[in-house]
Amino acid sequence: MTGGALRWRFAGPSNLEGESKMSAQVKVMAILNARQGKVDALRTLLEGLVTASRAEPGNLRYDLWADPSDEGRFVLDELYIDSVANTSHRVTPHFQHYLSTINDLAERTAVVLAPVDVR
Repeated sequence: MTGGALRWRFAGPSNLEGESKMSAQVKVMAILNARQGKVDALRTLLEGLVTASRAEPGNLRYDLWADPSDEGRFVLDELYIDSVANTSHRVTPHFQHYLSTINDLAERTAVVLAPVDVR
């Protein structure tokens, strides 16, 4: 099965009543606002996460967005096949590096979401 086919297989709608919470997809949305003078360093840090995170088993999506009206605001849009994949992401060396530096570079808000009605 190709990677694309695997993504479609797991990316279908979720039925929380019929699935355990462990098997439900996990969406993470993180909004990061650069601290004064830290825009370039923040962008570099975030861009450094993308390729490694996309290569992780269980990662369905890992996209970095920039707010065109605010050069210091970025959004990470992440999707994992389940909570195990999300937890595995959080122990990777690239995520640990992110954790060790992010507070110096940005204020952040992250929301972990469960599917209700998704495609």
